[in-house]
Amino acid sequence: MHPCGIDFGTSNSAIALGDPAGARLLKVEGDSDTLPSAIFYAAHTPLPAFGRAAQKLFFEGEEGRFMRSLKRILGTSLMNQGTVVNGRMRSFDEIIGNFIGHIKSTAEKQLNHELTHAVMGRPVHFIDGDKDGDARAESELQRIAAAAGFKHIAFQFEPVAAAFAHEIKVTDEKRALVADIGGGTSDFTVIKVSQKYINRADRSQDILGHSGVRIGGNDFDKSLSLSSFMPAFGYRSTYGEKRFDVPLSPFHDMSEWSKVNFLYTPKVKKDMRDILSESHAAKRFGRFVNALEHELGHRILSSVEAAKIDLTDQESTTAALGFIENGFTLDVQREVFNTAITSHVDRISESITECLATAGLSDDDIEIIILTGGPTETPLLKQAVCSRFPNAALSEENKLSSVALGLGYDSQRKFGN
Repeated sequence: MHPCGIDFGTSNSAIALGDPAGARLLKVEGDSDTLPSAIFYAAHTPLPAFGRAAQKLFFEGEEGRFMRSLKRILGTSLMNQGTVVNGRMRSFDEIIGNFIGHIKSTAEKQLNHELTHAVMGRPVHFIDGDKDGDARAESELQRIAAAAGFKHIAFQFEPVAAAFAHEIKVTDEKRALVADIGGGTSDFTVIKVSQKYINRADRSQDILGHSGVRIGGNDFDKSLSLSSFMPAFGYRSTYGEKRFDVPLSPFHDMSEWSKVNFLYTPKVKKDMRDILSESHAAKRFGRFVNALEHELGHRILSSVEAAKIDLTDQESTTAALGFIENGFTLDVQREVFNTAITSHVDRISESITECLATAGLSDDDIEIIILTGGPTETPLLKQAVCSRFPNAALSEENKLSSVALGLGYDSQRKFGN
């Protein structure tokens, strides 16, 4: 029996095998140990595609239904609604179960035996300020993992798991702040770390404080979309003789990975066509209607995400949107992006303060900062976090897989012989 740890992430997922000698990541797509959390149900193929394969089929124009950021649906009312996929109603239990089951079966093929014991990662808060929703989200994830074939399931906070992965290089005991900024949540833990503690069965006394907020890279995408992309699609324009404001919610949904698909209904499309007939910004709003009619929301968001990544080391970039109309491009500025995400970065900083307060520590008490998750590369965010702790060492290896690796270590503690 080999226990494992699974990081089912909003943007990327991974699995690690627990072993008495440590933990190791398993390949989940080709030679990669990370899998984009994406699924595509082709219209004329019975089995779904996952990860990069799903993205490739969708962006090549294959007919079907593409979904991303499914983790953000856990604990919300959407879980009970389900969604229509190629004319058939599917529950989100089934859809998320397909994805987790794929990770499980991919790992089992490499190992040539069944995986039955798993530690699942979870954010500190699935949903801010909603204890019932938070408990419901964990229960839903446990139910889905059990349906996928795991017989013994435990949970661990994702930032705690990240600490387990990083402490292998820490000789003496250090007080570490873990900042795990994912696609859907930002989670923080203050924990005492040391390679001497790796095989310690009970780590509860080492964990000094937790906090978390439902803000992540997807929210950065949304803010960049609304500030730099959607105005060119008629966002905040007017229509009609009385110059009514166009509805804002469709633009917000078009800017959020987990909600794009819910726009593609006959009613929404008709309502937007009716507004277009009276629009005072017909060219710009016409692009939005075109995106709805041809279901191009995910392609727009992919362009937004690519621009966000470019702005990591560039002051500006150009987004090519020729799939909307020939020659259509947008200039995107880091300064505008920084302004758009300032409130998110402020809330993240407040959550760090909360974490330190629960630990009874000050900024000066932190000796190591552990950064994990792709959004920690965002310059404004990274500067805001690191500037608070100028005397702390920085550890930021394996940003996309350290949570899974730490869950693998934890699975050996919890389930190992």
